[in-house]
Amino acid sequence: MYRYGLSVSLAAFLSLGVAAAPARAAGPPNLVLIVAEDLSARIGAFGDPVARTPNLDRLASQGVRFPNVFTTAGVCAPSRAALITGVHQIAIGGQHMRTSTRPAGAYRAVPPPDVKAFPELLRGGGYYTSVNEKLDYQFSGVFTGSGPFTIWDAEGGEEGNEDAWRGRPEGAPFFAMFNLMETHESGVFAPLGSWPHSALHFLMQVVRAWQFGVPDPRTTPDEVSVPSYWPDTETVRTDLARHYDNVEQMDAHVGRILDRLEADGLTDSTIVVWTTDHGDGLPRAKRELYDSGIRVPMIVRWPAALRPAGRRPGDVDPSLISFVDLAPTLLEWAGVVPPDVRDGRSLAQLAQDPRRHVFASRDRVGEILDRQRAVRSARFKYIRSWVPEQPGGHRLAFRDNLDMMRELWALHEAGALDARQRIWFEPPGRERLFDVVADPEELNDLAQDPASAADLARMRAVLEAWLAQTDDWSETPEDDMVQRFQPDGVAPVTAAPRFEAEAGRLAIRSETEGASIGVRIADGPWRLYTAPFVVAPGTPVVAKAVRYGWDESGEAGVVAP
Repeated sequence: MYRYGLSVSLAAFLSLGVAAAPARAAGPPNLVLIVAEDLSARIGAFGDPVARTPNLDRLASQGVRFPNVFTTAGVCAPSRAALITGVHQIAIGGQHMRTSTRPAGAYRAVPPPDVKAFPELLRGGGYYTSVNEKLDYQFSGVFTGSGPFTIWDAEGGEEGNEDAWRGRPEGAPFFAMFNLMETHESGVFAPLGSWPHSALHFLMQVVRAWQFGVPDPRTTPDEVSVPSYWPDTETVRTDLARHYDNVEQMDAHVGRILDRLEADGLTDSTIVVWTTDHGDGLPRAKRELYDSGIRVPMIVRWPAALRPAGRRPGDVDPSLISFVDLAPTLLEWAGVVPPDVRDGRSLAQLAQDPRRHVFASRDRVGEILDRQRAVRSARFKYIRSWVPEQPGGHRLAFRDNLDMMRELWALHEAGALDARQRIWFEPPGRERLFDVVADPEELNDLAQDPASAADLARMRAVLEAWLAQTDDWSETPEDDMVQRFQPDGVAPVTAAPRFEAEAGRLAIRSETEGASIGVRIADGPWRLYTAPFVVAPGTPVVAKAVRYGWDESGEAGVVAP
């Protein structure tokens, strides 16, 4: 069972429809999590000389930069599954990209019954939770309205939901999550240029142009720096320059969110976290286990009254941090005790007992079957492949909309790439070892180097020990896993709630193990049910339940006696 460290009066919360935690000067902090799409550390505050990111640079000057944060996958849906649960996606059936668009048929992952999304735990602790348009955590679809209804008080909203906290009950602390699409891989496609390569992606670009506009080119191709695993061509430089222009758009969106906080007088009571869901949406970055795919920047800004001892504005914390650490960190800040089931540890815990290793995974990508696991230390990266003949550089309809990707294919087929640029298109073999300090681009595989045998053995042993204690669902073929989740292609239905009188209070139960329950009092909003509550006689009460990955139950109702 989950334990909550924040005392909540459910009777007042549910029957009166007011905030669980009354407004007070020393109350729980508000929390804002901003997650940009498909972006490595192309931020001025992280040392990038090309980036125009004044809002993030200012946020970094007021907070702490974390340059060694690692996602658990190089692609969004698996990474977001780990972010929202604090559990590695391989342990909850969320490892393949993606469940809702699987070529052999869509499904939803079904996490173990004791795994809950951290915003739902925050709701149980009295927080008002909101998210803008994207979910994409594998037991949901990509966008709002497709996941368990118990996680969020508000999903979507007008104008990017940049002031979603205004809908909260008076005095309630809030958690607001913003997913910023400006830097998504699709933004690097030549504007409206997918036709005739892909009609679907052409339509996506039309929608994107309507949503964000087409930014005037401000970054020139000759400004950018080209890593040695790409050929230095005008096409590559043009796509990279477009990526930087999208970064500037994203930075402006961050500025709007921060301005809303300031305008509402919330800056001094709100902890802000900014990061990205994985590395750059570019070839040999997104979808990969190289640092270009899983190493992301993170900024945390604490108000002065909430700043932990030893943290100073403008500091840089070089600690190794995994994406699974964000959930317990946010819960700890809120005063909600994280459940024991989580893989992650809070920043405060990591300060006492630093991580020595982080772990990441790659599984099916589109229709391409793969299975890779990686462990990274401060100096070394070890990657094991279960499909050693499968290169990362493979045909992929979405990625092939990139002008630079089409050029890479043409150059590869013409034999015009050099040895470093060909590596991505070649079978990786069973094991790879990289010295990420001496070789940050991860081009020199040391797995066959006798001088590195001890390092190889040590990193191999670390990965094997982690896998031995981790329930890796990729030990099961995806078809078999899906059959277990939804027998004969049909998702199970959560058992409808039933009402019981308990010591003068109204209790609600579902027979489905792990089900979350929502309740509505009279005509009020849906609230998360966590404990029996008092309600006035004659008041109508409606409830429904959902187990993550299952269909939600029908509604059940009662009039309070």
